[in-house]
Amino acid sequence: MLKSIRPIFQTDEFAEARPFYLIITFILLSTVSLTLFEPPNPMTLSRLPLFGLLFAFHLALHWVSSYAASHTQWRIPYLLGQGVLALAQVAIAQHPGLALALFATLVTETLGLFGLTRVPVLGVVGYLGLTAVSYLMLGGPTLLMEWVSPTVSTMTLLIIFIVMYRRQSEARKESQHLLAELAATNRQLADYAAQVESLTLATERQRMARELHDTLAQGVAGLVLQLEAANNHLENGRSPRAQTIIQQSMKRARTTLADARAAIDDLRLEDRSLPEAIQRHADRFTQATGIPCHLTLAVEPGIPETIADHAERIISESLTNITRHAEAHNVWLTVRQEDNQLLITVRDDGVGFDVDKFILSNAEGAVRAGHYGLLGIRERARLVRGEFTVNSAPNEGTQITLRLPLEVQ
Repeated sequence: MLKSIRPIFQTDEFAEARPFYLIITFILLSTVSLTLFEPPNPMTLSRLPLFGLLFAFHLALHWVSSYAASHTQWRIPYLLGQGVLALAQVAIAQHPGLALALFATLVTETLGLFGLTRVPVLGVVGYLGLTAVSYLMLGGPTLLMEWVSPTVSTMTLLIIFIVMYRRQSEARKESQHLLAELAATNRQLADYAAQVESLTLATERQRMARELHDTLAQGVAGLVLQLEAANNHLENGRSPRAQTIIQQSMKRARTTLADARAAIDDLRLEDRSLPEAIQRHADRFTQATGIPCHLTLAVEPGIPETIADHAERIISESLTNITRHAEAHNVWLTVRQEDNQLLITVRDDGVGFDVDKFILSNAEGAVRAGHYGLLGIRERARLVRGEFTVNSAPNEGTQITLRLPLEVQ
């Protein structure tokens, strides 16, 4: 029995209601001491053992009331049992003051612990009725009328106080619940921020991989091949041919160095507007390749930083692709705002390629590692929910078109 009762006193509900139990115990003990042994009608010793047993049981039930309040199936039995015990104690003690004390305590406890739902409210009404029954049992209508005023005033004050206390307690619990939800939301936002940061770093690593691929990797790979060829010519005594290749290697090394410096410069967060950055890329492209870049700019200030950064990188990658693969004689670059979008068009008159094969090989995952090019451009467009299209055919040049929304979603 003790093993089944002991867990009740280890619950959070019991710990929270412990001060309430101590107050009830003190009030009931004080009331019993003052009323039962008060002259001129103190309780006789013959009735004291039975009363003490019922009172101890009644008091013990008070200490498990939080368990009954938290378990719906025990609410009605608990309320009925406490009402019957209180009425029995009043019948034994034959003192109207005890009736007021016992039932006022039950009313306070019921509203304070059980809440303002239907069963507790009916319990309070029942306790008020049993109080009237107790007065009728002890002295008839005369005693009832004598005690109705103090009983009504006492019960009214108690009910008002407990209802206000209950509402304040529920508001406090609600605020604690909201604070807990807010803390959980903050933790979730922190986790999301960490995920966004991780994704941002991953995206930046991919971008840097593309930058290094398009500059150092391809440039150094070409230098290695040329130097191996030069070494082979020297071993076979073909010095003039080796010297020609070495001169070409020197030129290629300077170009690679310039491209690497340009890529490093692009990685720096410089304080320049998007039109200035686009003009710079177009001028540098023409200077490095000798290919005219016909630029059309119609961009207003205030482009979102994320869109501006991706637009600049897309233009840079497009011009790099033309340099590496297009064999073009002219390039047309247009950047303008249209319908709350940034429209970017890059067109060349180079060798072109078969778009259908490109799309098919990409869908099947057959694009060789390191060939980022158009895939990198499409990836950037996807990151800002933009639209990317490419039109090309062998010997008919290439045109890529991007529509980037100016409102980041």
